[in-house]
Amino acid sequence: MSARRFAVTAAATVLAAGPAALAGAGSAHATDDHGRASAVVLRTGLDVSLLDKTVNVPLTVSLNEVRAPRSAEKTALTAQLDGVDHGRPFSVLRADVATTEATVSAGKAEGSTRLAHAAVHVPGLPLLSLIEVQDVTSKATCEAGKKPVATANLLGSVKVLGKKVTLTTGGPTNVKVPGVGEVRLDLSKTETTSRTAAASALELKVSINPLKLNVAEVEGTLTLAKATCESPAAPVAQEAAPASPAGPSEASDPVAEATPQGAPASEGLAETGGSSMTPYLAGGAVALLAAGGGAVVLSRRRRG
Repeated sequence: MSARRFAVTAAATVLAAGPAALAGAGSAHATDDHGRASAVVLRTGLDVSLLDKTVNVPLTVSLNEVRAPRSAEKTALTAQLDGVDHGRPFSVLRADVATTEATVSAGKAEGSTRLAHAAVHVPGLPLLSLIEVQDVTSKATCEAGKKPVATANLLGSVKVLGKKVTLTTGGPTNVKVPGVGEVRLDLSKTETTSRTAAASALELKVSINPLKLNVAEVEGTLTLAKATCESPAAPVAQEAAPASPAGPSEASDPVAEATPQGAPASEGLAETGGSSMTPYLAGGAVALLAAGGGAVVLSRRRRG
């Protein structure tokens, strides 16, 4: 009886040790959502009509646009528009500083832009700038578990169609120049949600009718210094349930809990091809065989 009890005890110890080895302190892991960030110094959505108004040519460009993890820095940015000024490239933006940066880490996403001493041109106004700014910046910061932050700043003077204007945050500013056109400006627009942020230093609604260079009208929108971000998902802590200590059983019939071969539990194992307990069951079987062999040897010695 002592040999049998030893065999049962060894098997129980092997089976109990497997799950206990898997149990441990909870760990944190990052989700697949690592956040997003972008930045662009100038984005246009303009429609350019030729003088006879039979052809509309879109001017849709994004200058120095980057998405995480990248950065860019240029001072002269050009675009080419077929049918205008004989198809030659023209300067859309010229600046002493035109930088964009977008970065994403495990817990933070951030986009930022800066323009300094910048002038924006549109087709039909070769000598007159649509807008001139001294220094504009924008920044969007999204940290996991925190409220996103968006900021935009405009420093120094602003000229629109050659006229010096004063912008306010109380509402849009309208600038009209007879014989040239009209521009509506929105200063420092920012938007935030629970996980996203966006900041634009300036947004312009443009309506130009210069009647020069085979251009009749320029209509559309223009955005200066825009940055966006989306927060990375916060790490989720997974707490493992503590394993209850398992020891050898002293029950009178300890083998009764084992499932006989061919029972429904074995059928389920056959259907799936195995389970997380398979290594421990195999270990228990090995322990039983070893213990049984030892019991046989002890029994033979006693008989001898």
